[in-house]
Amino acid sequence: MHPRLSVVLVVHGEQAYIDECASSLLCDRSAPIELIAVDDASPDDAPELLDALAERDPRVRVEHLSERAGAGAARDLGLSLARGDHVWFAEPTDRWTAGAVTTVLERLAATQPDVLVVEHVRADRLGAERPGPQRGALRRAAEGDPGPLEQHAALARGAPRIWDKVLRRELLTEAGARFGSGRFCELAVTVPALLGASTIAALAWPAYVRRRPPNANRPVGRPLDAFDNWDAGFDRAPEAGRGIMVAAMLHHGLELIERAPAGDRRELFGRLSASYRRHTAAPADDRTARLVHAGRYSPFAAREAARRARRPLGRRLGRVRAQWRRSALDRHYRRELRRPIDPDLAVFAAYWYRGYSCNPRAIYEKARELVPGMRGVWVVKRDAVDSLPPGVDHVVAGTREYYEAIARARYLVNNVNFPNHLAKREGSVHVMTHHGTPLKRMGLDQRSAPVSGGRIDFAALARRCERWDFSVTANRFSTLAWERAFPFRYETLETGYPRNDVLAAASDDEVARARAELGIGPGQTAVLYAPTHREWQAAYEPPLDLAAVAEALGPGHVVLARLHYFYESDPRLRELHRSGRVRDVSSHPSVEQLCLAADVLVTDYSSIMFDYAVLDRPIVIHAPDWEIYRTLRGVYFDLPSEAPGVVTRNDGELVATLRSGDDDPVARAAFRTRFCSLEDGHAAERVVRRVWFGEPVPARDAAPAVLG
Repeated sequence: MHPRLSVVLVVHGEQAYIDECASSLLCDRSAPIELIAVDDASPDDAPELLDALAERDPRVRVEHLSERAGAGAARDLGLSLARGDHVWFAEPTDRWTAGAVTTVLERLAATQPDVLVVEHVRADRLGAERPGPQRGALRRAAEGDPGPLEQHAALARGAPRIWDKVLRRELLTEAGARFGSGRFCELAVTVPALLGASTIAALAWPAYVRRRPPNANRPVGRPLDAFDNWDAGFDRAPEAGRGIMVAAMLHHGLELIERAPAGDRRELFGRLSASYRRHTAAPADDRTARLVHAGRYSPFAAREAARRARRPLGRRLGRVRAQWRRSALDRHYRRELRRPIDPDLAVFAAYWYRGYSCNPRAIYEKARELVPGMRGVWVVKRDAVDSLPPGVDHVVAGTREYYEAIARARYLVNNVNFPNHLAKREGSVHVMTHHGTPLKRMGLDQRSAPVSGGRIDFAALARRCERWDFSVTANRFSTLAWERAFPFRYETLETGYPRNDVLAAASDDEVARARAELGIGPGQTAVLYAPTHREWQAAYEPPLDLAAVAEALGPGHVVLARLHYFYESDPRLRELHRSGRVRDVSSHPSVEQLCLAADVLVTDYSSIMFDYAVLDRPIVIHAPDWEIYRTLRGVYFDLPSEAPGVVTRNDGELVATLRSGDDDPVARAAFRTRFCSLEDGHAAERVVRRVWFGEPVPARDAAPAVLG
């Protein structure tokens, strides 16, 4: 089938968005389209993901570049490979709306245009959508007949955008169109295309969603590149209609100056002035245009400063009033923020200051070993102070010492976000370690969740996540999940989980010691039961009858029950503990030691399954309410069909499985390959060497993971 439309996608560093982008384009398998994906030497898992995409859909062609060529050269390659009558240069972070491809193909067939300009919407970092900047002009153009640029002059201002235009391929090849280099490289193509088009049509229907997540690949080059690309576009364009496009260039240049730092504005102005004079003999009848044409920066800058000064003062006055309302501790914190950062101070925390545990603990202990002079301080709540090991320096949350530590620390390491009151200082380094491989949807992926989606302030969440400099992941699956759920600017450290080092490196003596400390007899089978939190339940409701299970298993088994940390120990569980029927280990300081001691793990949807799998011991998934959990919380994959072991749905099935010792080693091996391939006992060291010493994380071989 000859494709009527070729879509060119250049990929470099957008691995978390590839599946969603491609799925939105290729959902109609009968659509006569092709997708040409150019891997511009992407440093992440994008090459493997693109190859997997091509294996699933014959309409996909992938080209891998051994060295990065840049968006312009990679698009030129894609254009040379295209076979469609029209070509659409899209961005891998974006997506198409439902029915978009069919609607675009119908509009192309009806109008046969040289250029079809498509209405788009812009999605912010939280997913909220708003109309594109030229919605009105586009709809007016759609009401008229297709024609040249003179007939649709307002569309010229969209020249810096390539992704909202579907271009006739022969128009580009006949014009010898080639993309420029650096920022705004598309201008070298869109300018001659718009000026050379005999028929420009419009689609006044939002077919494309434009988003620019901060953690996606950033444009290469400087804003100054825009004028080189404007010039290159004009050099390939006909004279007709040029005045319209020159006005669009002036508008674009003024926008760039407005957004630029003050120190860069004079240079941008000078470059805009040179291009404006080159392409027009007489300036527009406008004071600003005349100043640009004459190259008079000082009066231009004074005019712009006066305009900015007339803006409303409401927000500034609001900030002043807020300062007066700050508490004494807050004022103390602000004073500490003005003091120099302590280059040796590192602050560690875990689980909302609950104690000394998880990935931050492993990183802290490895940093004490490897980083000379580091002063590590833990933040804990007052009731957790006694649980700290000897020699661990600490501050109590909310005290003056606490505010001094978080204000002046060079390094801040946490497995959850620090509170809203923490200010990210320039020169500080924030390490988000997370605290589990995600089965359930997290971060911004919860926006559509029936329960959690209505409780979370996603704007506040975004502000907290914007402080991250590093995000630690246990596996490639987690990398994709976190980069999509937390689309902010940070570096992913795909190292394995530091807290699992103790599991990967444990000796037989360490296992025996862990069992002895818990009083587990040599002939007993230790069952660790660790259920997850269900946010739709007001209080803890046991998913199984622990007493009946323990009774049925008999004295040859010992059940260790650990509730989720969101709950204090349940009174019913404490009573079972006192009677000796079940061991309540909810307050045990180290879940890793519990894992070492256990012969088998029973869990439902907790991330502990991914950690325990490091030990290569049996795991039973007890999932009596899977359908409810999947619907109310949302998940990344279907656990019952991809479980690491036997799946039970009621207490009787669970008891029978544990008594018989049933296991599924094939499923466990596949699960370990997918989620545990990086766990070699050195994850904490890899994090410390990257964060403190700047050493790159070594490349690791592992199978790519695809989100559900």
